[in-house]
Amino acid sequence: MINDNQHFPTWVADNLNDIARIVNSDHIEDGMSGPFKLGIDLGTSDIVSVVLDGNNHPVAARLSWADVVRDGVVVNFHEAIQIVKKQVTELEALLNIEFKTATTSYPPGTDPKISVNVIEAAGLEVSAVIDEPSAVAHLLKLDQAAVVDIGGGTTGIAILEKGQVIYSGDEATGGRHVTLTIAGSLQKSYEEAEERKMKTGKEVWPIVRPVFEKMADITRNHSVNHSIQALYLSGGSCMLPGVKDLFQREFPELQVVLPDHAIFFTPYAIAAYDAS
Repeated sequence: MINDNQHFPTWVADNLNDIARIVNSDHIEDGMSGPFKLGIDLGTSDIVSVVLDGNNHPVAARLSWADVVRDGVVVNFHEAIQIVKKQVTELEALLNIEFKTATTSYPPGTDPKISVNVIEAAGLEVSAVIDEPSAVAHLLKLDQAAVVDIGGGTTGIAILEKGQVIYSGDEATGGRHVTLTIAGSLQKSYEEAEERKMKTGKEVWPIVRPVFEKMADITRNHSVNHSIQALYLSGGSCMLPGVKDLFQREFPELQVVLPDHAIFFTPYAIAAYDAS
């Protein structure tokens, strides 16, 4: 189900639910038909690989928590390659196929080649690369709307008119900054703070609310010169209790849309993206 809104496509919501159900499992959805396609999202706190069938239905998925990317820069190239290789090997064995190509993404304002280098070093050809919020925007084909992708290192914004992305940008504030705020406030290690964020989001919300207020300011600054009617939130950091309500208060004139399992919203959109 979607958080009290009626403006999110049911088919996308169903597919996000399916990914959440099958991720890191050996379950294969029945009745899937090829050709299968692979999308790989190199995030700041995780790497997600999603396999879709010819109708963009999820077939299999892998998620690995990892600290290999920061603010759009791969800080541990070797580990990133090894994680991608492991995920792809597991998916190939599960589906009894060989992947030769994959789609990937990058934060707006960073060099796409950074993500491309990792995928190619893992032995795959990059069939397409697109910035993260634009991938979601392309999937939904919205009019007069903005996609706000709150990733681990950045908040990215894509503005759409008549299904086309007319502007995209981002700034370096994301889930990692949320975790650092918790660590500083509670005098915990980064790892302990990350666990508190994921398990007790409601309790730490008063601590991290100012970080999300800054994200709302970033969104406002990048969208102020555009006519929009809705904000679509994406990214794992959006799943903290309080995020949707904060954005709705900050933008009372807009419809704020937050899907369940938002952590898989961008990876799904990347896998579904067709450059042609």
